Amino acid sequence: MGKAHLNTLTSFLFFLLLLLFAGNSNAQDMPNNKIEIGILIQQLETRFDIKFSYIDEDLEEIKVSFSGDSDLEVILDDIRKQTRLKIEKLNNRYYSISKSTTVDICGKVLDNYESNTIPGASLQILGTKVSGVTNSEGSFSFTNIPRKSVVQIMHLGFKTLFITAEELAQNSPCKRIALAQNYQELDEVIVYKFLTDGLAKLADGSIELNTEEFGILPGLIEPDILQTIQALPGIRSVDETVSDINIRGGTNDQNLILWDGIKMYQSGHFFGLISAFNPFLTDKITVIKNGTSAVYGDGVSGVLDMRTKNKIETTTFGGAGFNLISGDAYAQIPIQENLAVQFSGRRSYTDFLSTPTYNTFSEKAFQDSEVRTDSDFYFYDFTGKVLYDINPYQRVRFSLISIDNRLDYLETNETGNRSVESNLDQTNLSFGGTLESDWTDNFSSNLNLYYTRYRLNALSISNEARQRLVQNNRVVEKSAQLGTKYTVNKRLQWTNGYQVVETGIQNTTELNEPLFLSDIKGVVYTHSLYSEINYNSASQKLVARAGARFNYIENVNTFQKLRLEPRLNISYEIAPHFKTELLGEFKSQSTNQIIDLEQNFLGIEKRRWVLANESTLPVTTSKQSSFGINYDENSFYFGIEGFFKDVQGINVNTQGFQNQDQFNSEIGQYTNKGIEVLINKKNNYYSTWLSYTYNLNNYTFETITPPSFPNNLDIRHSITLAGNYTYGNLKIGLGINYRSGRPFTEPDENNPIDTSVFPNEINYQEPNSSRISEYFRADASASYNFNLVKGIKASFGASILNLTNRRNTLNTYYRLSETNEVEKIQRVSLGLTPNASFRVYF
Repeated sequence: MGKAHLNTLTSFLFFLLLLLFAGNSNAQDMPNNKIEIGILIQQLETRFDIKFSYIDEDLEEIKVSFSGDSDLEVILDDIRKQTRLKIEKLNNRYYSISKSTTVDICGKVLDNYESNTIPGASLQILGTKVSGVTNSEGSFSFTNIPRKSVVQIMHLGFKTLFITAEELAQNSPCKRIALAQNYQELDEVIVYKFLTDGLAKLADGSIELNTEEFGILPGLIEPDILQTIQALPGIRSVDETVSDINIRGGTNDQNLILWDGIKMYQSGHFFGLISAFNPFLTDKITVIKNGTSAVYGDGVSGVLDMRTKNKIETTTFGGAGFNLISGDAYAQIPIQENLAVQFSGRRSYTDFLSTPTYNTFSEKAFQDSEVRTDSDFYFYDFTGKVLYDINPYQRVRFSLISIDNRLDYLETNETGNRSVESNLDQTNLSFGGTLESDWTDNFSSNLNLYYTRYRLNALSISNEARQRLVQNNRVVEKSAQLGTKYTVNKRLQWTNGYQVVETGIQNTTELNEPLFLSDIKGVVYTHSLYSEINYNSASQKLVARAGARFNYIENVNTFQKLRLEPRLNISYEIAPHFKTELLGEFKSQSTNQIIDLEQNFLGIEKRRWVLANESTLPVTTSKQSSFGINYDENSFYFGIEGFFKDVQGINVNTQGFQNQDQFNSEIGQYTNKGIEVLINKKNNYYSTWLSYTYNLNNYTFETITPPSFPNNLDIRHSITLAGNYTYGNLKIGLGINYRSGRPFTEPDENNPIDTSVFPNEINYQEPNSSRISEYFRADASASYNFNLVKGIKASFGASILNLTNRRNTLNTYYRLSETNEVEKIQRVSLGLTPNASFRVYF
């Protein structure tokens, strides 16, 4: 991985740390009409022939007014009143000076223009029980306040201010304190309740999920992050998994998934049926389909940005629970008023306990096996976070996540002999840190560093233990990102930044019969500069964001590529309750997942991460635009959006072909255009919605006949009709999902097998010229909240996926049997799947 590059990266990070920690962001006021107390003491020693003993640090930066009085005791009393210093007479000539442990403080709170006072502002002396509010003149005063304490000043519409008690030590006149206005209009929410509680649509078109406020969705008893986002138009999984999320017709590897600013290369548990991210400490999840901020790189299809709780609470909170698959616990524990730790842990008990949910999941995963199976499977995940506030203006956060899936799998034939033995270990270990700094009321910076490592080790022993196949896939990525934000005024913000990413990927395959060995490794460096402007008009009608990201991408000893990626996001209120949205973006990514054989064991180890090399796999690029109109008034929302998406630089091996082209490496593109419609009627008790998505998603591969044909993910029509109802502590959700069938390729009816080649091959019709049957599923869920004991709340939930037990066909493909006959393989959906959970919160 290039020693020179590593040295450059290390030097750059060291420079950034020095830059951010240097200096002091909060300069004290230094009135010009006062004298430094050190100088005054020297004058008094000379004038009165006395000596003072003191610690230099106690007198630093203290200034006093000197009246010129001729009486020493009067002068000393005056200094005591102004500074709260303790001055004691030891004898006729010697005095001692020391700081008192408490001070009297006062101040006057004004707006940032210092033209208006702010009455009713809340004041809290942190670490004590002392609190109060400013009077009608905006003034306040307290006595005997710990000298080292911090005063918190808050008022609606203004940024919270922290100031030390020493800075407010009582003098005449009292210190004037200016509060900066809070310019949160740029993050305006245009739909406060979107489908269910905790889902909100923002002014930039993105969707935000707040798990703490989350209501209920059909089929879900817990806010599973990657299941929840599939309730949104344009987001689906054609194979009912969370590890294969398709945003506007793109593959899962074309999504940028971030957890606390760290890029994740693994997202699912249990064959992709469960999200790998514990939702109960995940505070906010932002889903972006188009119009991405220039802050984000990668992800030509969409962005999923997950953020854990980032605020230090003064009390401990947490919870624990279990369902029919796993148990978990989480908590945040304050250590000091400026230090706290978070943790969450989850583990399945599928390796020692079979439940109806586990049996249904297993049936779906092992459905291709025609023999009896024996498996030992479990998963776990763990997260940790340290929150430390250096001072009121600088905050440090350290985050860690570990994800693990392990499986031992044994197939035996009818005679009891071993047929296939497989082992799988899939892990993702990531950690990172951020330094958030408020240098002034208008200027802030954010430094983000992370390290992520994904590893897949798979072993398969078959043919009565004669054949041994080992597959390893390893990804190591390091990143440093420095971003700045300057608030020009309450309507205009300017964001700038730089990011460097080093991604190394290794793929190893070992086969003993026939003998085959492959070890492919590489490194890609990406340097990115970005800049964007956020604007919010005074009338609140126009919200706009425009920017660009400039990328330099280098694969060591292979290629260098420069790319400019503009981004645009505009929302305008054309009439009361009517808004239009115009979104557009250029994006790129240098990592993809290849699929060796779609029918490979369990559908897990078949997907392996690889790097772009500009020969067999170019850097994948995309262009996307969309225009929408939405109407939102009180309890009713209607939105319609048309979009166009063009993705170039895809390889057949990344698309999961299962026909005559599955072993080829053609380079091509796909275009997807369509319409998304959402109607939502809601009030405090219920919410119902109808969503419809139309896609026309086609491949273009110049070397394939015909060159243009339907995409493997071309789902033309998708409809969801759902609702939820809240009655007191009871929540109920019901919904149905319908979508047209996905394409597949059938063998030629007249000549299904080509016997002119050895080994024989299947003769296929034109690619994706047939479609499987339509998909229909009905889901239901319910939850009930109650107080368990004082200070502890509890909830019970139950859900059923696929109420009608309809076995939907998810995929169809063909293969030659040992007797040289064409076999039709159909993978079907989950059957009726019950689940239940019990949770406690404190």
